[in-house]
Amino acid sequence: MTERADQNANSPAVGRPESMPDAQPHSDASPADRPPEIAAFDVVVVGAGFGGLYMLHRLRGLGLSARVFEAADGVGGTWYWNRYPGARCDVESMQYSYSFSEELQQEWHWPERFSAQPDILRYANHVADRFDLRRDIRFETRVTSVAWDEAAERWTVETDRGDRITARFCIMATGCLSAARMPDIPGLDSFEGDTYHTGHWPHEGVDLAGRRVAVIGTGSSAIQAIPVIAEQAGHVTVFQRTPNFSIPSRNKPMDAEYENLWKSDYRARRLKARTMRNGILYHLNDKGAMEVSEEDRLREYEARWEGGGIAFMAAYNNLALDAEANRTAADFVREKIRSIVRDPAKAEALMPRDYPIGTKRICVDTDYFETFNRDNVSLVDLRKTPIEAIAPKGVRTTDGTVHEADAIVFATGFDAMTGALLKAGIRGRGGLALADKWEEGPRSYLGLMVAGFPNLFTITGPGSPSVLSNMMVSIEQHVDWIADCLAYLGATGVRTIEATQEAEDAWVAHGMEVANRTLYPRAASWYMGANIPGKPRVFMPYIGGVGVYREKCDEIAAKGYEGFRLSPPPATAARAEAAE
Repeated sequence: MTERADQNANSPAVGRPESMPDAQPHSDASPADRPPEIAAFDVVVVGAGFGGLYMLHRLRGLGLSARVFEAADGVGGTWYWNRYPGARCDVESMQYSYSFSEELQQEWHWPERFSAQPDILRYANHVADRFDLRRDIRFETRVTSVAWDEAAERWTVETDRGDRITARFCIMATGCLSAARMPDIPGLDSFEGDTYHTGHWPHEGVDLAGRRVAVIGTGSSAIQAIPVIAEQAGHVTVFQRTPNFSIPSRNKPMDAEYENLWKSDYRARRLKARTMRNGILYHLNDKGAMEVSEEDRLREYEARWEGGGIAFMAAYNNLALDAEANRTAADFVREKIRSIVRDPAKAEALMPRDYPIGTKRICVDTDYFETFNRDNVSLVDLRKTPIEAIAPKGVRTTDGTVHEADAIVFATGFDAMTGALLKAGIRGRGGLALADKWEEGPRSYLGLMVAGFPNLFTITGPGSPSVLSNMMVSIEQHVDWIADCLAYLGATGVRTIEATQEAEDAWVAHGMEVANRTLYPRAASWYMGANIPGKPRVFMPYIGGVGVYREKCDEIAAKGYEGFRLSPPPATAARAEAAE
């Protein structure tokens, strides 16, 4: 274990009522016919992705009893569900991994620069086995209700298997991109072929060889999947509403020298990454795009394009802040699209023009634009001819054309950041539903807690850097903060912690202020909830930066959890007040 983990293992545990026995782990983590569980724990964790796995590990180090509920039949979260062709991470493998165990960092080998879904899922399973985590996880179990009992000062968690668990603390590790969205298109039930969603891809795989495939959507999942599907299918028809900026990944097998360079200096590199704006260690230019000549600017963009990956957006320090600077980067990528796609009409349709580059998720691809040069790939511009309905034989657009298909792939994204949380049926003080609290958009303090919902934590919740960062860095920061908080509560005799309304209001206002200094709100993105009909348009993640955010969280904790109401007051503070 690392030094941090060793320290945590000796931290004081949060006390449980004397009458409450220790919960005994089951011998089988996921029997299909297991009886409902009626038990009490210190903590319930919802979700067994990377957030839930590390949270469970830290809770054990604190000496707390915990139960994890997971809807899937295995660990991995988004990497369990998203098995579509071409699925891969857009953060380099050497950085998209846990840092809490030096042994784990040294022993694991990533086969590629940007790892594919099967390798990431293999890593998640390795972690679960290495730290013996499965015995406290109940798989194939979906949480249906999370309710606060004010008299008992405990959460009651119920599941679709009839479980009824009470716990002092509930930690939502449900992920930011885990509630897949199916579009409401008339006639879907009439389609005679097969339908798939990239977020719920069949685990046994799909044979699309020689088939006519319609792909609806051109976001990140589609941009990864379309080139692979096109190599298999007889014909692919891509239905695009909004074109996306995408940068080539330049993916390749892991270079042994590069891997060893990271492993020889992992600790220092991880510490540096935690201070970066998005938690990813790469070279951020300290100049603005308009401070250099056009020749130098094009040379820098070309170097970033050839280097591959999302580091392109770090070419200059003001691409997210200044419209003119942003235009230079967008123009460069549009010219690249024009040079790659041979059909001028297709190239024009594939060029984003109505939002700044990077304000919708910047995508990373392998031969995405090149795929539109294939004879078996066609593009339907839904801004000119929207989808009218799904017909028995394919997809009908408003010009009356039925684009025939044997299979439809919906790459239509997720109800991001809030979808999975709202599906859990969370109710706080006075029975207040989180869905009602968030009727006009998500509100939280630090993305960690919500006023009116004591002892409920959200890992990478709305109001934190989350999806604008390396998720592994943000997950570890949140888990460590929560674990340290629980240790503090146990050591000082505090039973409940809750964000104050004033602190929540101030944090929401600050988040909006920071977002409005940037170009991000100019895009109708899923960051804004714009992909879900009726969802409030609120910029959900915190854009102030991972490093700045971490400092703020640490400062708040150091001040005795400023902005949180602790009840009863910490014993140490009460004694100090009495002495005065």
